[in-house]
Amino acid sequence: MKTPAEVLEEIIKSRRSVFPKDYSTEPIPQEVLEKIRESAQWAPSHKKTDPGRFKLFQGAEKNELGQVLAELYRAITPPEVFLQKKYQDISNKIDKSYAVFSIVVHFSGKVPEWEELASTAMAVQNMYLMATAYHVGCYWSSPEIIQQIGSYLQLAENEKCLGFFYLGNT
Repeated sequence: MKTPAEVLEEIIKSRRSVFPKDYSTEPIPQEVLEKIRESAQWAPSHKKTDPGRFKLFQGAEKNELGQVLAELYRAITPPEVFLQKKYQDISNKIDKSYAVFSIVVHFSGKVPEWEELASTAMAVQNMYLMATAYHVGCYWSSPEIIQQIGSYLQLAENEKCLGFFYLGNT
């Protein structure tokens, strides 16, 4: 029987980014999605600010997110560099994902911003590791359009979107 350290080492070494093109259509059980989200809560944060905010998008809400992201790309991209393929790929990536978490950092003002960013990144690493333990493919993407997504996500002035965490069975 493996020790907890051996199991952890195996999970750490097998963690990989798995992209939506490689996801199957099999659903991810809701309890697994909740375990992945809960794992983020265990990331360290200075003064217990818990700066990571993770909203889960599934079903129609996820599809709407894909359309919003694609339209933001169209809106902010000058026509001379706009790529129809990239526009389509944005919503296709979300369509192929079973679920997507938005990754948002909440700056408390109690500690330096870099600490809150680091804590949020550690929370995402926990999510990666938990997804790996459940054999769920995932990856963190930070497209340029996240700079424009704040109003859609209803972010407060002291919050910033750091990207999206795509999930799907492999």
